[in-house]
Amino acid sequence: MASARPNQLPFFPFAIFLFLFLSLFPFTLSSSSSSSSASLDVSTSLKQAHQVLKFGPKILTSFHQQELLVPANSSSSSFSLQLHPRDALRNAGHTDYRSLVLSRLDRDSSRVKSLNDRLEFGSTDLTRSDLQPLNTDILPEDLSTPIVSGSSQGSGEYFSRVGVGQPAKPFYMVLDTGSDINWLQCQPCTDCYQQTDPIFDPTTSSSFTSLPCESPHCQALEMSGCRAAKCLYQVSYGDGSFTVGQFVTETLSFGNSGVINNVALGCGHDNEGLFIGSAGLLGLGGGSLSLNSQMKASSFSYCLVDRDSGSASTLEFNSAAPNDSVNAQLLRSGRVNTFYYVALTGLSVGGHPLSIPPSLFQLDDSGHGGIIVDSGTAITRLQTQAYNSLRDAFVRLTPYLKKANSFALFDTCYDLSSQSRVTIPTVSFHFSGGKSLQLPPKNYLIPVDSAGTFCFAFAPTTSSLSIIGNVQQQGTRVNFDLANSVVAFSPNKC
Repeated sequence: MASARPNQLPFFPFAIFLFLFLSLFPFTLSSSSSSSSASLDVSTSLKQAHQVLKFGPKILTSFHQQELLVPANSSSSSFSLQLHPRDALRNAGHTDYRSLVLSRLDRDSSRVKSLNDRLEFGSTDLTRSDLQPLNTDILPEDLSTPIVSGSSQGSGEYFSRVGVGQPAKPFYMVLDTGSDINWLQCQPCTDCYQQTDPIFDPTTSSSFTSLPCESPHCQALEMSGCRAAKCLYQVSYGDGSFTVGQFVTETLSFGNSGVINNVALGCGHDNEGLFIGSAGLLGLGGGSLSLNSQMKASSFSYCLVDRDSGSASTLEFNSAAPNDSVNAQLLRSGRVNTFYYVALTGLSVGGHPLSIPPSLFQLDDSGHGGIIVDSGTAITRLQTQAYNSLRDAFVRLTPYLKKANSFALFDTCYDLSSQSRVTIPTVSFHFSGGKSLQLPPKNYLIPVDSAGTFCFAFAPTTSSLSIIGNVQQQGTRVNFDLANSVVAFSPNKC
């Protein structure tokens, strides 16, 4: 009988062969299976949700005790800063996780509105004379070009520790790829919000220098004013927040990485809004006044840790992307140079590409459409047609999950209170050139309360602008290679 099946391998040798094959080629087979499903650790997510409510300000090593090294050529040197999630630095007093999430989503909606306002302002032919004044308590008569919220950029969710002035004083500053103007609160204050550090006093710094109105930096502002031959600035945000003050140059120190002299930034004497906790903002957009542009950085990167964790990662300048990165083409708008667009071609759920017209992700010549990578937006926004396709595919592949009521901007939620771990379909972004980025499960099914309600963390938008938010970027090093027009995504490189 055995001779009747001469080509069939005996079981034992075949088992050995299979074992050796799987040992030698684990990635090939595992990548095939993981492309359709992934495991979400429900227990760990809920544990972090409980812990974040107990966070207080971190006690970090004194900035003054760090050695400041001045590189011979700062424009080509690598700089590194620690990066912290907002809630790890300041406890906002929420008594339950649900209220914390609602406050995050409320800030996020304001952020998205501000980005769209910024886009609309840049996509029109408005001039400074078309703008209307914004009422403030500081020197309105001295602003020769009154401003409204047309240049709004919104607040951010991650902070870095930066030294300002000579001698350097340490401050927590918001990281924001959707803004170009750097600024911090300054004494004397007409109106300043509460921040973690003492407010910067310019009289204590030997490197503080006012900018004249005719200076290139002052002229580069979309809105500027002049008083006693000194440059004034004002930036307004979509939620009604604003900062007003003097535009100056100062020295910025990056821990023990180095020092950059003569950085143009706003010294805000009248500041209101959602920036509570931070001293100001580091603009990392693509405009000429952003920090990376003034540094002449060839690249910068960040890794955003989970916002519910107490850990930190880094913000780095002029560092190379890891070799195993998923690369996407970096696109720029001819209308608004602040934003970083990527050439997204499609999405997939459970390993199956979705039928979405590529035009939904394309940036047109008028500056509309396209999808940007943004550090300040939390939840990824997709045009309604693309979102519906994504959501419907996910729902279709998860009939075994218990449904829950919608929550805020999330229309697809689940009750996972009786689960410690669940298997869910994978979600991937596809970029031009055939590159794909598979998201970790915790980056798209997130807890919204401490009882076990999890929601699909994407949202629709009626705007032409789509946004890859920071929840979907968590745990991934995102490298903006400005010299080669590439955005590189490197999972698990925090």
